[in-house]
Amino acid sequence: MDSVKIVLNGSELDIQNGESFADLLKRHPVKNGENIIGVSIEGELFDMHAPIPTDGKAELVRVTSKEAQDILRHSTSHVMAQAVQHLYPDVRLAIGPAIKNGFYYDFDFKDPLSSEELEKIEGEMERIVKEDQKFTRFVKSRDDAVEFFKERGEDYKVELIRGLGDNEEISFYQNGDFIDLCKGPHLPSTGFIKAFKLLNLAGAYWHGDERNPMLTRIYGTSFFEDKGLRSHLAQIEEARKRDHRKLGRELDLFSMHEEGPGFAFWLPKGVVLKNLLVDFWRDEHRKAGYVEVQTPIILKKDLWVRSGHWDNYRENMYITEIDEYPFVIKPMNCPGGMLIYKETIRSYRDFPMRVGELGLVHRHEKSGVLHGLFRVRGFTQDDAHIFMTPDQIEEEVSRVILLTDRIYSVFGFDYFPNSRRNRKSPSGLTHSGRQRLRDWRMP
Repeated sequence: MDSVKIVLNGSELDIQNGESFADLLKRHPVKNGENIIGVSIEGELFDMHAPIPTDGKAELVRVTSKEAQDILRHSTSHVMAQAVQHLYPDVRLAIGPAIKNGFYYDFDFKDPLSSEELEKIEGEMERIVKEDQKFTRFVKSRDDAVEFFKERGEDYKVELIRGLGDNEEISFYQNGDFIDLCKGPHLPSTGFIKAFKLLNLAGAYWHGDERNPMLTRIYGTSFFEDKGLRSHLAQIEEARKRDHRKLGRELDLFSMHEEGPGFAFWLPKGVVLKNLLVDFWRDEHRKAGYVEVQTPIILKKDLWVRSGHWDNYRENMYITEIDEYPFVIKPMNCPGGMLIYKETIRSYRDFPMRVGELGLVHRHEKSGVLHGLFRVRGFTQDDAHIFMTPDQIEEEVSRVILLTDRIYSVFGFDYFPNSRRNRKSPSGLTHSGRQRLRDWRMP
C-alpha cells in the first residue's frame, strides 16, 4: 500500500494511503491532543478527517493557532445552515464561507426572513453545539453528487458541482443530519464552538450577478472563547457609531437615493469638506512639482478599443451614442491623459513631467456590492501620469512614496507594503529609508 511521509516535531512518520491525521494520532499520540483541530502540511490545511495526500513538513493546528479561526468559522457556518434547515425545511442552500472576522451563508427562503428571527436560529445552533456532533467527510462521483442534491431540490449545489473541474474531487461533510457540499477543512466536532453570534441580514445575488436570484445572506462570527466574542462585539458597536454612512446623514454631508444607486448626492456641508480636501490635494501636488489637467468625461469608442478596455472591460463601462456612434463614459483617466501627452513631440529635456488629474469616472458596479462611499458607480479619482527617462525612475518612484507618506501621515493612516508581519513603521518604511527619501527635497 502506498504511503506519504510527513515530518512532525522532527520525526518522520508514514501515513497510509487514504488515512487521515486523526488515524495518525491514534498511533502517535501528542501532548494536549484534545485541542488539535487539524494539520498544516507545507502551508496547506487539512482537518482531522481529510486524507493526507502529500509529503512534507507538518505543523499542528491547535485552537490557539492563527489558522484555527477560519476552520472554526467555516464550521460554524455549517451549524448555522443546519439550524436554518431545521427551522425552515423549504429553504434552499447556496454557499457559506469563512470571511475576515466571521462567516456568512446564503439562503433562498420561500418567505422573507426578518432580523427578529436570528435569535431563534441562534437557539437551534446552541442545541447543535451542545450535542457535540462529529464532522465526518466522504466523497461521491460527479453523477452521484448531482443526483444527491437533485433529489433534495438543492439547485444551487447542483450548479456548483457542474461548475467544478473534471478532475476535482467532490467531497461532502456531515454533522448530525446535515450534509453539505464542501472542500473543508472543519473542526473535529461542533463542541469546539464555544462562542458565536449572528450579526445581520443582507441581500446577495447568486454569483454576485444582479440577473440571478436575490438570496438572503446571514452574517455571523464565532470564537473559541467568550472573551474574544465580547471584545469583537464591542468593536462592532464602536465601528457602528463611526459608520461613514451614519455620520454622512447626521452631519448633513452626503446622501444616497434609490433614483441614483451608487451615486452620492453631496450636500452643502459635504461640498465644503470635499473642496477643502481638493484644495489640500492641489497644494501638495503643486509643491511636489505636478501640473494639473482635465480630460472629457465622454470619449469615442475608438480610444477604448486602442486602450483594450472595449474588449476586456466593456461590461463595466457605461456606453451611449452620439450621432449614432458609440461613446463611453470614462471608467478611468489614463487614455485621455495619454492623448494630451501625444499632442506634441517631447524632448528628454521636458522630463520628468508630473501630471495630475482629478477626473470624474464611472464604473458599473453590481448593486449587491455598493456600499456608501466605499463602493460606488461614480467617483473622482486622483490620477497621476509621470513621464521620465530611465535614469530618473528611482528618484521619481521615491518622490511618489514620499508624497504618499506625506498625505497618509496628515490623516493618520497606516499602510503596509506586504503584511503586518513585515511592519517596520507607520508608513511601512524603515527609519533610515524614510530619512534617505527625505533627502530628495521637493521643489
